[in-house]
Amino acid sequence: QVQLVESGGGLVQIGGSLRLSCEASGSIFSINGIEWYRQAPGKQRELVARINTLGLPYYTAVAKGRFTIFGDNAKKTVFLQMNSLKPEDTAVYYCNFDTHWGQGTQVTVSS
Repeated sequence: QVQLVESGGGLVQIGGSLRLSCEASGSIFSINGIEWYRQAPGKQRELVARINTLGLPYYTAVAKGRFTIFGDNAKKTVFLQMNSLKPEDTAVYYCNFDTHWGQGTQVTVSS
């Protein structure tokens, strides 16, 4: 079993920044393959970014140029640095590894 715990969400103004953390534990030996998703009210859950199986970052269109994913393998923790936040970034952000999900952390971007 793998446990994922997200933290770092909150209320931020337009243009602000947040850093989300995903701490993994259990039967996981590398942060490669950990992904960040988000789900806005009334919308489907969507992929934001991942650390691929080679340990390289991958970004979807919603994240490119504004978000950075990176991690600490020793601490089994993956971060999502989010800059230049917009109201449309408001969502619950989830950490995923294989079939395992965290409980999510709320990000609200307000004017």
